[in-house]
Amino acid sequence: MKGIDIVLLALYSMAIGCSLYIIHRHKAYFHERFQKGVVSVFMLVMLFFLMAYTFKMLIVLLAHFADVYGFLTPELETWLLYGWTLAQLGTTAGLIALAALTHSGRYDQFIYFRRIDRKGEGHADSDTGSK
Repeated sequence: MKGIDIVLLALYSMAIGCSLYIIHRHKAYFHERFQKGVVSVFMLVMLFFLMAYTFKMLIVLLAHFADVYGFLTPELETWLLYGWTLAQLGTTAGLIALAALTHSGRYDQFIYFRRIDRKGEGHADSDTGSK
């Protein structure tokens, strides 16, 4: 193993660790927001991007380990390429969505999963109209 391999493996590991830490620290936010039925579009796109990025970094870490330690087979290389392509699609879609939100300057957009009544409590299966 060369020095550059050690540096790259350390950087890939740190990127995965940071990404997982950010996702973990925002878990309470998403749990609360999904319970209430309203989620910020920007935060949802950020979560999607981070999940795709983490998957992408896991793929590159596995590929680098396989290459350095000599267990890279043609079949594994093919699966890693498919995984990399899927992760790249996810990160690109996330970046496009983040860029569109940034360009519009509308960070206050929300997705409503439930109807909200006038008291501010969400009722997913209630009919707010009078009968």
